[in-house]
Formats: sequence, structure tokens, C-alpha cells
Amino acid sequence: MLDLAHRLAKQLGPWFLQHQRDLAWRRTRDPYSIWVSEIMLQQTRVDTVEAYYGKFLERFPDVGTLAAADESEVLAAWSGLGYYRRARLLHAGARHVAAQHGGAVPGDAETLRKIPGVGRYTAGAITSIAFDRPAALVDGNVARVLSRIQAISEPKLQDAGAAGHWTLAQKIVEAGSPRVLAQALMELGATVCTPVAPKCGECPVRSECQAHAKGLQATIPAPKQRAPSPREDLWAVAVRRGGRILLERRASEGLLAGMWCLPLIERKQERAGASPTAIAAATGVKVKAVEALAEPVKHVFTHRVWMLWPCRSEAVPSDMVNEAGDSGQVDGRLWIAPGERPRVGIPKVTEKLLAALGY
Repeated sequence: MLDLAHRLAKQLGPWFLQHQRDLAWRRTRDPYSIWVSEIMLQQTRVDTVEAYYGKFLERFPDVGTLAAADESEVLAAWSGLGYYRRARLLHAGARHVAAQHGGAVPGDAETLRKIPGVGRYTAGAITSIAFDRPAALVDGNVARVLSRIQAISEPKLQDAGAAGHWTLAQKIVEAGSPRVLAQALMELGATVCTPVAPKCGECPVRSECQAHAKGLQATIPAPKQRAPSPREDLWAVAVRRGGRILLERRASEGLLAGMWCLPLIERKQERAGASPTAIAAATGVKVKAVEALAEPVKHVFTHRVWMLWPCRSEAVPSDMVNEAGDSGQVDGRLWIAPGERPRVGIPKVTEKLLAALGY
């Protein structure tokens, strides 16, 4: 394995330096900036991260600034990226680094893994890329590359958590510049050794690839059999009064924790919207006639699908309050006018619902 690692390193380094994509987080050695990029890139496309990365660092340029910020500010800057738990853990991680390390991001993987939200892969990425110290990192892209190079046919041994991958990745980054080689492994999987139709003719380590030699690159790694995501059908209630619509801050735990959304009510059966009684129980606002929109709004989470059925309702006159009260935020509620948005930002699912409702 050591000889293989040295041969791979010898070929990967020059290839990466010549063919790497020009990405903002590759123009820095600042460990905090690299940390931010790695958290953003989890389960998110590169082009999406590019739209948020620079703005986030402008708002929170260092660990101290992020640590001192209120969580709502962090979520606002993250709004639209999804998977908001990442933002909360990044925020908690910054506070940990500020308190335990004086705001300086540690330079070794073992210490990094004690930071909230920093797992084995992220610790390896920060250590190798920012500090040029050898620390293995294996994600889905790297696991695919190493599985094909070795023609690993056993699905359990193809996984990103497989010990063999971490051992080989460690030997590779030890065989040259860790900063270059770690990124080379990731880049190869992202741009050449892709899940479907890999570009074997462009691969710098094709001569070492046993899957290519055996014609198995299309079947390694084996497709993962995933159970269908459970579906939830919910009424998304648009309670209106004085031309404004009600938003509620969701609970501090669970999906979209702490984010602004329309009140959601379980859709137990098909009918023309949630019942006025159910809406009053959920929102504390008495409403009259309810009108349901014909089409639902679909929102896909990692392991769940929401089918949200918008319905409009008007608050009864006896429940009206003055306009100044309507426009304010009280006890986790906010009344907004068409085109108005909370200062702390809202998740994509709320934007989709508001768009469907003409708000």
C-alpha cells in the first residue's frame, strides 16, 4: 500500500496544480475561512456555496466575530443554504474556539475534532489544507476514487467510513504536500472520477486504477439502496389580517429549528383547507372562511419530504389589532406585508410558500 500511495501522490500533485478549479476557498490558507467553506460544502453544490461564502465571511470575518454574534444573525447569513443545523454547529464551534483557544483555530486533527460540528473529515481538511500537515480526509468523492483504484467490490469496504480508505488516504497525504494532495483527491472525485460516466481518459492515475483495467468503473462503487423518504402532508396556513400574513418562529429543536415559517397543521384528510378550529388551536387566532390552493408546495429534506398545502384564511374582525401591533414581532410571531421579510431571513421552504400565496 505504501508504494501505491507514493505512486498516486507523484501523479496527483502535478495534475492538481495544473487542473484545479479556481475556487475562492482555495485562495486562502486561513484555517477559519477553510473551516467555513468545508461546513458550507457539506451536502451542498459548489456553485451554491460560491454565492454565499464571500458574503458570509464579509459579515463574520473571523472566529471572534462569529462567536460574538447572535444566533439569529448567523441563521440570517445562512438563509437559503439549507441544513441550518450546520450553521448552529459552526456558531457553537466558533464560541468553543474563542473560549478554549483564544480564537485561534487549532492545527491538529485530534484537537479539531473536539470542536462542536467538526468531524473526522472536516478535521482532516482543515489540518491538511490550512496547515499543510498530513491528516487523512475521506468523503464520498474520495471513497469512490480509492474504491475504483483498488477495484473494491464489497459495498461495506467502499463506504467513506471504511478503515482501508482512511489508511490509504493518510499514506497519500504523507507522500508529498498534504495541502495539495488532500485537495487533489477531492478534486479528482468531483470532476473526473464522477459517480456516473467517469472521465477515465482524463484521469492522471488511470494506470493505477484496477477498476478501469477490469472494466468495472461503472459498477464500482455499487449503487446504494436507499429506502424512500417518508412523506408528510401538512396544511401551510396563511392567516391574514390588515393585509398582513402571519409567520411563526418554529421550535428550537427539529426541522427548521428557530426559523420563520407559516403555521403548519397536519393534513389528516383531503378537504378545502385546515378547519377554522384547527387553525385557531394552532395559532391562537380565530379565523373565518378558509380557501385551499389547488397545488401543494414540495420541499425535500435529507430524510423527509414535506408536501405543504397552502390555504388562506382571514382573521375574524373581533380578533383585529391596530396596524402597529400587526407589523411587530411578539412572542415568536410576526405579521408581514406582501414583499416584506423578517430581518433575520427565512428558509427556502417559507420563500416557496410565500411565492405560492403571492406574498
